[in-house]
Formats: sequence, C-alpha cells, structure tokens
Amino acid sequence: MKSNVHIFHIDCRCMKETDPFIDNRTEESTRTAAQRDRRAGAEKIFQDIPAQEQLRQEYVQAHTGRKRGRFLYRIILTSITVAAAAILIATLFLPILRIYGTSMSPTLQEGDVIIAMKTRRVHQGELMAFYFNNKILVKRVIAEPGDKVDIDDAGNVIVNGRALDESYLTSRSKGNTTNITFPYQVPKGKYFLMGDHRETSMDSRNTQIGCIRQDQMVGRILIRVWPLKRFGLVK
Repeated sequence: MKSNVHIFHIDCRCMKETDPFIDNRTEESTRTAAQRDRRAGAEKIFQDIPAQEQLRQEYVQAHTGRKRGRFLYRIILTSITVAAAAILIATLFLPILRIYGTSMSPTLQEGDVIIAMKTRRVHQGELMAFYFNNKILVKRVIAEPGDKVDIDDAGNVIVNGRALDESYLTSRSKGNTTNITFPYQVPKGKYFLMGDHRETSMDSRNTQIGCIRQDQMVGRILIRVWPLKRFGLVK
C-alpha cells in the first residue's frame, strides 16, 4: 500500500512535467499574446500618422501663413518707401510750412499750412519763403535787384516810378517799423520783400531784416492745404 501511493505520486509529477497538451497550449497562448501586442503597436503607429486630408489642411495653412507674411512685409516696405519719398520730396522740392503771426494777413492767416516750391526764379508780386535767423519767414516780393522803391505817406508803393496795383491789401501803411530812407535802391543780388499787413510787418523796410539774397530763398508759395475750407492756390 505504501508502495502504491509512492508510485502514484511519481506518475502525477511526470504528467505535470511532460504533458504535451499543456506545453502546446502554453506556447500557443504566448504566441497569441505576442501577436496581439505587435498588432496593437502597429495600430498605434498607424494612428499616429496624419491622414491625407489633415496633411493637406496643414499645408494650406502653412502656405497661407507664408503668403500673408510676405503680403504684410510688402505693405510695410511700400509704406516706408512712400513715406521716405514724401519726406525727400518735401525737403528737396516742396517744403511744407505753417504760418505763425499775422504779418501776411489777409492773404495768409496764422495756422495756415502751405506748400512752397523751390525755384531759382524770383519775380515781383510772388510770395516767397526765406531763411532769417534760423527761422523761415514768408513775405511778398516788391522789387528786384537794382529797382528803386518808394513809399508815400499814404502807403502807396512805387517801383521804378510806377505805382503798384496791390489789390490783395485791405489797408496801406508806410509801416511802424520802417527805418530806411526812401526812395531806396535794392542792392545787386538782393530782393525787397514786404508783408501784406503793412502796418505791423517787419520786413525789408527795416534794416534788421533788410533785403534778401537769392541763397536765402526757400521757395515760392504755391498752395494752401489747410484749413480745407480755404484750400487753393495762394496769390
């Protein structure tokens, strides 16, 4: 009896260690798990790959962004170029000036914004801007180099024996600041200028300013651009 129990124990152990059915089932389970893991990994990889439509949308967005950036760059570059050109033109050819004071009223009022044109030709009757003591003044050309100027007590201006027709004036005066002797001959290479507000204007009638040289001229006044209600040519 004792011997039979011992043999049964041995047989059971041998069945556990050598049963081919159990071994095959174990190997099959291992292979199935491995295949399942590989399949899951492959599915994850394919899920991470963007779809064709997604790729197309991303491409369009990137391309549109680049086009928008180039367009914005062109706008900025064009704006800078136009501004630089405007500044260059204003500095070299068409200075923009603002009127201070009333020496040119009623033709020009304080606060008016005007545009001048640089020119080497200066003629009687024109409004000219010129440099004086680091300022720019605006006056009217009354006489040219070599002309003889006279002003009577009523304020009538006579150049080379002929009275000027100054319809742009609202009043006439010999001037409160005049300190030169009339008749007066304009020096060579200079111009005699006066403000349209004859009573108070400080101009060539006073030796503090005197006659103006050609190289002092900034330009001839062309047009008033402000205020808009008085926009137009200036005469």
